[in-house]
Amino acid sequence: MRWAGNFGRDLLIDYATSQSEMSSFTPFREKMEQANVSEAAILSFERNYHSLLSGASSEIRESSIEPVADLPMLEDIAREGESYNPEYLAKTVVIKLNGGLGTSMGLQKAKSLLEVKPGATFLDVIVDQISYLRQSTGAPVKFLLMNSFSTSEDTLSHLSQHEDPSFSAKEEVELMQNQIPKIDAASMAPASNPDNSDLEWCPPGHGDLYAAIEGSGWLDKLLADGVQYAFMSNSDNLGAVLDPSILRYFAESGKPFLMEATRRTEADKKGGHLAVRVEDQQMLLREVAQTADSDLAEFQNVEKHRYFNTNSLWIDLAALKAALQEHGGVMPLPVIINKKTVDPRNKASTPVYQLETAMGAAIECFQGAGAICVPRSRFAPVKTTADLFALRSDAYTTTEDGRVALIPERNAKPPIVSLSDAYKLVDSLGGLGIPSLRAADKLSITGPVRFCDDVTIRGVVSIENTTEELSWVASGIYQNETVTI
Repeated sequence: MRWAGNFGRDLLIDYATSQSEMSSFTPFREKMEQANVSEAAILSFERNYHSLLSGASSEIRESSIEPVADLPMLEDIAREGESYNPEYLAKTVVIKLNGGLGTSMGLQKAKSLLEVKPGATFLDVIVDQISYLRQSTGAPVKFLLMNSFSTSEDTLSHLSQHEDPSFSAKEEVELMQNQIPKIDAASMAPASNPDNSDLEWCPPGHGDLYAAIEGSGWLDKLLADGVQYAFMSNSDNLGAVLDPSILRYFAESGKPFLMEATRRTEADKKGGHLAVRVEDQQMLLREVAQTADSDLAEFQNVEKHRYFNTNSLWIDLAALKAALQEHGGVMPLPVIINKKTVDPRNKASTPVYQLETAMGAAIECFQGAGAICVPRSRFAPVKTTADLFALRSDAYTTTEDGRVALIPERNAKPPIVSLSDAYKLVDSLGGLGIPSLRAADKLSITGPVRFCDDVTIRGVVSIENTTEELSWVASGIYQNETVTI
């Protein structure tokens, strides 16, 4: 085959490059097929792998975007005393991301199995919420957990303790997260670790939701069952409950995709933010990894870029199916490249790349996608033991509909808890005791202490033990003071 001039030469070069890239991916495809990874997940990983090989920049320059000026506010679209619309509920599936182990807090099991209130784990609270919806409305609300290979067994075992067998039936409740190969940083081939082959694989980030729901057959099954709307959120965020006003707003808006966002504060300045692409006015997410050093100050300007993603998303499943078909079965999400070692506990082991995507980044894949500004109370993830300590306190209560929510007198303002490094792991909270935080603004704890019964914290209080010897905080009221033991 011959072409004249540079045009023909360029086509030959492009063709040769394409064939080379296809050849380099063959070992990954074979490895994934042998592990029974779905075709949807293979195609998604292949796209991300070629993006890595190309060296294409994922930067989003400040000059190419505009701030999101204003978003609809939940309080403005909500109707006083609004109840759930059974018709919309019957067309809804609640999907909780449940693949995390909580290793940063010293856990070796599903993070959702942490106890948040006496006798109740995150998972129990979520199940109670779904049960309440089904019983109080009569609507057959669908429920799925996106488990990982690390959380599946423990999660299903725990769910078997609930009376309703639909919560523990694997085929009824589980959407399995995919696993993808780690990439040898030197050879760009699949990473090898003969001593423990499990370490050759890694999770692909929660952007895998789209490949997982398509490749597992769940997307077609839900659509066939008349399910149109999906509400997706993290299992460790008990503020993310199915809200009747947002469900009605989303269903009536006709939008294909809706993100729950909330206002950024100085504490959030390193996290990603919403923006609008100047070129086509498409809403998108920009992460710090996609930001040039020269744009970092503007990235962290929380007055300019005011909204961040809570990772609570609403999606029209028919629109998702259409988007996947349009893009060859793959959601074209920005790739996050992580540099690791094949054995994360051995920094001298083989350097590897791990590729991830984020599900919120799909906002730029849907024309007409939107966002809504929700109160901070709908974004209360437990990322640290300090978050868990606060959630276990009397500043939070369990409501009739199964939610763990701030008590009304706190006016949606959570207490701030700061714990020293001695309390980094969950086990360190055992025996610590929990004072009353109903009227607390901030509690700081430094050093080995234990709380006696009937300790009340009001305002801003700091408890400091400067020794290594355990000391007790006596019963009583502590208000706007520093207590040095």
